[in-house]
Amino acid sequence: MGEDDYTGNLYQRFPVTIRRGLGATVWDEDNTEYIDMMGGYGVAVVGHCNERVVQAIRGQLDNIITVHSSLYNKTREGFLDMLSSVAPRGLTGIHLNNSGAESIEAAIKFARKFTSKTGVVAMRGSYHGKSMGALSLTFNPKYRKPFAPLLADVSFAKFGDVDSIRDSINDDTGMIIIEPIQGESGIHVAPDGFLQHIRDICDERDILLVFDEVQSGMGRTGRLWAGSHWDVTPDIMCVAKGMAGGVPMGATLARPEILSCISKGEHSSTFGGNPLSCAAGKAAFEAITQDGLIDNAADVGSYIIRSLHEMQKRHHMIREVRGRGLMIGVELRFEVRNILHNLIKRGVLMLYSGRNVLRMLPPLVLTMEQADTVLHKLEEAITDEERLRGMT
Repeated sequence: MGEDDYTGNLYQRFPVTIRRGLGATVWDEDNTEYIDMMGGYGVAVVGHCNERVVQAIRGQLDNIITVHSSLYNKTREGFLDMLSSVAPRGLTGIHLNNSGAESIEAAIKFARKFTSKTGVVAMRGSYHGKSMGALSLTFNPKYRKPFAPLLADVSFAKFGDVDSIRDSINDDTGMIIIEPIQGESGIHVAPDGFLQHIRDICDERDILLVFDEVQSGMGRTGRLWAGSHWDVTPDIMCVAKGMAGGVPMGATLARPEILSCISKGEHSSTFGGNPLSCAAGKAAFEAITQDGLIDNAADVGSYIIRSLHEMQKRHHMIREVRGRGLMIGVELRFEVRNILHNLIKRGVLMLYSGRNVLRMLPPLVLTMEQADTVLHKLEEAITDEERLRGMT
């Protein structure tokens, strides 16, 4: 029996069985090699089997794997020191959990308790997770409708439109949540000035500003945190995905006075802050900040985006290229399914956003040589599709 016989129809699967990985390369059961532009949906930030992370996990395994946060642990303490040292200014209150959705759930509760207001403004095109609270802030109706009713008092404003934000606010609005770069909806970058305006609105109206950096954080955009491209600091920030090099981990960072409003027992996590994840997390941040991964994401990402713009001139099928660093979207005029399967045959794994956007979230160790290979294979796949559709 195969995985599908047990796991239901929850995932859109590709016909590849991955056995091992290293850096930005993975191999299947037949030892066929692929350049990994999926990156585990953005999890493999520091690369598969990153040496720092592997050694940290091995070392921790010889000591202890789990220590509940009702007890102290030096590995956790070391990770918290590391995370607070690289967090946006003032976000030194840290709740450790296990995933992006959990980090969002914590943010909802922290904001509600701190402000005593239940209203939330999220963005059209947003994606914040699929647990009930996080799903309530996720825009796409196909995710929401089967599970209604969700949290009340949630409104959706137009991403990039300050007037729409103002129109969505009322006296009960306690938080505004935003991805500085939207991922699920097709890699939409906040326009210049937008985040600054939201920050000003939140300050004027005593509303908490929450950044969801689960996908855009950890150096992916060529900055450690995407919000720093616009020099805007939120009150709460949610992170996860690659923060422990592939080991499940999430965190909700907040101003200390926000976190301190939560009393003992009002929020907790059995597995959050376990020493294994913390050891991996400290090693992952060391890799990102000390091994040139942020600069590499900026350089290789800029090269890919420039090259895609040149490719766009040669192929009418490409409608738009968007992104920062190694968070890249290529919007096509047709569905991307055929191209994704064509790329698999050519040794490239790539993601999608919706039906017509190719999404790239590769490990930040992706080399220029690998980028050139991906670009070459992608142009071949696009050319094949254009021929199939009679566009050449």
